[in-house]
Order: sequence, then C-alpha cells, then structure tokens
Amino acid sequence: MSRLLVLGLGYTAERIAARLAGEGWHVVGTTRDGREGTLPFDDTPAVLAEIAAASHILSSVPPADDADPVLVRYGSTLQRSRAWRGYLSSTGVYGDAGGAWIDETAPTGGRRPARTRADADWLTLGAHVFRLPGIYGPGRSALDRVAEGKAHRIDLPDQVFSRVHVDDIIAGVVAAFDAPAGAYNLADDHPTSQNDVAAFAASLLNLPPPPFVALDTLSPMARSFYAENRRVANGKAKRVLGWTPAFADYRAGLRALNAMTSPIPASTAPATASVDQR
Repeated sequence: MSRLLVLGLGYTAERIAARLAGEGWHVVGTTRDGREGTLPFDDTPAVLAEIAAASHILSSVPPADDADPVLVRYGSTLQRSRAWRGYLSSTGVYGDAGGAWIDETAPTGGRRPARTRADADWLTLGAHVFRLPGIYGPGRSALDRVAEGKAHRIDLPDQVFSRVHVDDIIAGVVAAFDAPAGAYNLADDHPTSQNDVAAFAASLLNLPPPPFVALDTLSPMARSFYAENRRVANGKAKRVLGWTPAFADYRAGLRALNAMTSPIPASTAPATASVDQR
C-alpha cells in the first residue's frame, strides 16, 4: 500500500491527504497540537518512524524564525529517505517582476529570504517543489471575503497577480508522483488584478463591488501583498507533468465555488436528500 506522510496539515495539504486517503492510501499527517487523528509534529520518534515507512512525503510547513522547522528537525533523515518528497512553496520566492511573466528559470530571492532558503534546500534534497501563487477554494475565496464585508479594491490599475484553485494544486501534486524532481509553478492561465476578482465575486453574489480603499490604510502584511507584481507561467507543469488547470481562470473557479454554495431552487430540489458528512 502507498503510504503518504504529510508534514503540516494546512488548508491545501489536508485536501491532498483526503484525496489520497479516499483512493486507498495509508495517510498520516502531523499538526502542531497533535489533534485527534494526527501526530504532534514534535513527537520525534513517531515522526521518524513514519518517515521510514512512507513511500511519499509532503511538507507544507512554512518557515518559522528564519528556518524551515521540518528541515531543522528531520532534514538529515529526509536526506537519507528514498521516498518521493514534495514541498509546497510560494511564488513569492521570485519577488517583484514589474508585472512580467516569470517561469522556474527566474532568479529567486525577493523579500522572503527564509522561504527562498527553504525552497532551495528542498530542491537540494531532490524534492518536487511546488511554487504556488494565491490559493483559493471552498471557504477561502473572494466570494467569502465579499460576503463577509472584508473585500476591498485598491487603485493600482497595473497590479497583476496569479492564483490557483486548490483542486488544481491537488492534481498537480498527484501528477508529479511520476515526474522528475524540481521546481514547478502551479498557477492558472490568466493572471489578473485583485480588483477584477473582487468585483466579479460581488457580481456572482448580486452585491455591489467592494469599495476602493487607500493602500496606506491597510495593515503592513496587506500592503506587502501589493508590493509585488508578476505573472506566473505554468508551461513547465503542463509539459512535464501533463497537467492542465481545470479552472483556467478566476471566473471559472469562482463560478464553480458559487454553484457549490448556492441553494437549490425549490422546484428542482429532490424530495429526499442524504446528509454529506465530509
């Protein structure tokens, strides 16, 4: 049986784990608190045993205190492992590109030195490193921010971002199980401004577009989001992994998410319905 060890069951990694568990894989994941059904990340003997038993290992743990906690604690063991290894990184390693297209050959660095070092260290380990832009999906999208009154627009007409639906990340990671190690950008085909995404989400919800706000009124973290401008190319993932995003742009992705949450009209609702516990 294929065995997957997920280090850090975050939003995306948890969905990857669920997909493979549903396909019959033996899946074990770590969390900080070791919540029910998971291993505590700092239970070193138990995690080392799972590393030894795993056929596939995926880390989604971000750097902390300028270092990668996984590599600090388990790096030497991972280096000796013969398992497939993957790491969920960020396209933030590229820094600002002034709106230009960038691919995996672009220099890394930018304003995230810890993330850049972790990205490079996982590549040195022979891992598959997935560089991800803005991730959205169920419960985490512009639809949710608009509905909660937390969305806004910024008067930066030339600002462009890339994004990717969580289901397309899952498909890319699974496709990489049989592909060469290295860095892969997983992004949709149509980078666009955050303003367009917010306005379209509002239109799907039959709400007015979110208001424009001044950049200097945002938190430092939010302002840093707008300090970079790039278009992420996904050609390598398409060529090498045979991967194509099911949601080629934000419109397709948001429409699908909206359809998931929209109530069924009374005239078309079934007489009986089962309860989905997932």
